[in-house]
Amino acid sequence: APWHLMMSLTPSRGCLLDLPWEDILVPHILCHLPLQQLLSLQRVSKSFQSLIQLYLANMRCFDSSQIGPAIPRAAFVNLLKDNEVLQKLVLQNCSDWLTDRELLPVIGQNHHLHQIQLKGCAQLSRHALVAISLSCPNLRRLSLAHCEWVDSLSLRSLADHCKALEAVDLTACRQLKDEAICYLVQKCSRLKSVSLAVNANVGDVAVEEIAKCCPELEHLDLTGCLRVKNDSIRVLAEYCPKLRSLKVKHCHNVAESSLSILRSRGVELDVEPPLQRALVLLQDVVGFAPFINLQI
Repeated sequence: APWHLMMSLTPSRGCLLDLPWEDILVPHILCHLPLQQLLSLQRVSKSFQSLIQLYLANMRCFDSSQIGPAIPRAAFVNLLKDNEVLQKLVLQNCSDWLTDRELLPVIGQNHHLHQIQLKGCAQLSRHALVAISLSCPNLRRLSLAHCEWVDSLSLRSLADHCKALEAVDLTACRQLKDEAICYLVQKCSRLKSVSLAVNANVGDVAVEEIAKCCPELEHLDLTGCLRVKNDSIRVLAEYCPKLRSLKVKHCHNVAESSLSILRSRGVELDVEPPLQRALVLLQDVVGFAPFINLQI
């Protein structure tokens, strides 16, 4: 294993560290080791510490979950202080302490980010999203699920500056209403995946605007959007020929009359047809499914 190889080839044996650091060790060897083991490797010697610092400064992807169940605030700040080439930033297990103070310097010095995951980072503010929009013009994927600090003004900033956005997760961003979603999709017409789940303020107006502005749309999550009705689902079917999946569970005003159009096209839905649901319920009650031709 690479780990055992590196631990055995200490500087005293004059082998590993004699290899070119930037051309060989960083891009071809260290990249295969888990981040947590790389951090442990720093303790081998001062030379290894310098090597790992070089690796961290040139790291393209940072996923905090690779470090362990919880990453300390100081460790996060130290790990990314010299990095200006990040392309993917995934922040998990740090919602207890991550604030604008820690995140904004990282965002401000990394202009090549194309994927950011901030799911559940509840202690950030709208300034974090504004900073992302101003610093990351090439952003393609953004998750803000369960970030209730996201408001219409910060979302407008994202829409104005990140027009290459292809996927956005706004699950449980409860401040957002139809108007904010409409502005986003009017500016970001390349969107392929959108989640507006668990937002009671989102209704037909937003869904219809998504359908008309985003012809490349493939995935839409409307789980728990109680104001969404059949009319907007029909518009979705008309304007989005590339749609592959639609989630409408707990959308009580969406019926099979509109879903059947998408179902006939092979779109993956998270609700069963009425007859199928009835059979499942019957099976639960009596312990068997009757032999009924479901093609009828």
